[in-house]
Amino acid sequence: MGEGPTAPAFATAPDTPPPGLVRRVLQTQRHLAGVIAGALIASVDADRQRPREQRHPLFGIRRGIAALLRPFIARDLRGLPFPVQLRRRLERLGATYIKLGQILSLREDLLPRDITSEFKNLLDRLPAVPYERVVEIVEATLERPVIAAFASIERTPIGSASIGQVHRATTIGGDAVIVKIVKPGIRETLERDAVLLRISGTVLNWVIPRFRPKQVFAEFVEYTLREVDLRREADNAETFTANFKDRPDIVFPRIYRELSGRDVLTMEFLDGIKPSDVGASLSDAERDTLIDLGATAIIRMLYRDGFFHADLHPGNLMVLPGPKCGFIDLGMVGRFDEELRRTLMYYFYCLVAGDAENAARYLLAVAEPGPGADPHGFRRDVEDVSRRWSRTATFSDFSLARLMLESVTRAAHYRMYFPVELVLMVKAVVTYEGVGQMLKPGFDIASISQAHIRAIFLEQFSPLRFAREGARSAPEVIDALLRAPMLLNEGLRMIERTTRQPAENPLVGVRTSLLAGACLIGGVIALVTKGPLALWVGLFVLAVFFALKRK
Repeated sequence: MGEGPTAPAFATAPDTPPPGLVRRVLQTQRHLAGVIAGALIASVDADRQRPREQRHPLFGIRRGIAALLRPFIARDLRGLPFPVQLRRRLERLGATYIKLGQILSLREDLLPRDITSEFKNLLDRLPAVPYERVVEIVEATLERPVIAAFASIERTPIGSASIGQVHRATTIGGDAVIVKIVKPGIRETLERDAVLLRISGTVLNWVIPRFRPKQVFAEFVEYTLREVDLRREADNAETFTANFKDRPDIVFPRIYRELSGRDVLTMEFLDGIKPSDVGASLSDAERDTLIDLGATAIIRMLYRDGFFHADLHPGNLMVLPGPKCGFIDLGMVGRFDEELRRTLMYYFYCLVAGDAENAARYLLAVAEPGPGADPHGFRRDVEDVSRRWSRTATFSDFSLARLMLESVTRAAHYRMYFPVELVLMVKAVVTYEGVGQMLKPGFDIASISQAHIRAIFLEQFSPLRFAREGARSAPEVIDALLRAPMLLNEGLRMIERTTRQPAENPLVGVRTSLLAGACLIGGVIALVTKGPLALWVGLFVLAVFFALKRK
């Protein structure tokens, strides 16, 4: 059944059941204690390099405690910088914590840069499940012998990450496909670790509230538990395909639903090359086409659909013949609600238009202030860095993606925090710009993006879009029309009663009339959102006319 060499290209993962809850708690607590001890020792070592007058007031006591703790640190970790110790401990804790570190590597708005940079070195090539175990998972999920579903499955995986493992295969019909499985025991491990992370996040929130551990762990758990159900990835791929059905040059893999389930996903094999392998095989015109396709895809995902690839990196992009742009590994997606999507669209539009003041204003609108926050200071800082970029941008030393990343990173200094979706958005733009630099060094992302973001901006406010929105709310419009005469009549009666009341101060009647009119206007404006604008403007004008006539 299998094809290719039998010697695995990956280390073989032990086929043992995941540890029980008590054992896992002990493992986690042991490494957590090691992290705390390592942090103290690293801070004492750093203090020792400073002049005596600049050391911590309790340096002597801290040095004594560090000397007592040092023998309990594993020998291979002793003496390593703290970020390296932290990364190595996450790797030893296994799949859940490796994935957590990979997510935290994006949170430069929360964590120090030396830690996020080190987390980028976390293992992404993990031991693989033996081929025989893969066959068992496929047969259990599809409820049929593997030979009844596939003509062949290659024995050697082409990828093995913390959650999934991927093999090349061929269907009975002869189609080249990719078969992805969820590694055995991973779901149980993630669900158990999710409980521990939620508890840890609640406790750590009292100790280090600045880093928002409860929020970060909750976001991680939500995203990761989605990934272990491969039916969600199948749904994501089909959603992307539907969103880009008018763009055959932006490709997502076709899903074979009859060969997929919770633990197995079969999808089309996209026969392309990585952007880093393009070399001299493409002409300048083809490179320009690919860069424009990338801008189209990223901007539409983020600012039109509010549904985007949240694990975007060069390894998940394919250059296909045509040239076409392909996206793979769609298990992790981000979603913007309508308000957030629109605000971020305005932010990006202002950035590429060079409007630093409004870009800072829209970015601030997305941020959540924490204890001791300084939102005005953050806004001024973002304005300054945006103006500096617009004056001195070189598209290599200080690019648009670097500007966005720099703006988000500065938030932690002012105790301002962003939803994880915004961080994932910045990662998508950084990835696009990095791939663009591979294809055409020195390209100007701002000028390329302007046309695309302007088109989406105008589409949001086109009469056709308003008409479609109005058609969707037709039942509410009819209901509003039926109630409008009663509302207008009550408003006019109120105006009539208030204008007839005598008053010692002649301005009192005017003031009361204005208040009554404001009530009427408020009711009309409330109904405006449910029906055609012209109708409600007409009713408002009519109401004002009668009010003035009564006067």
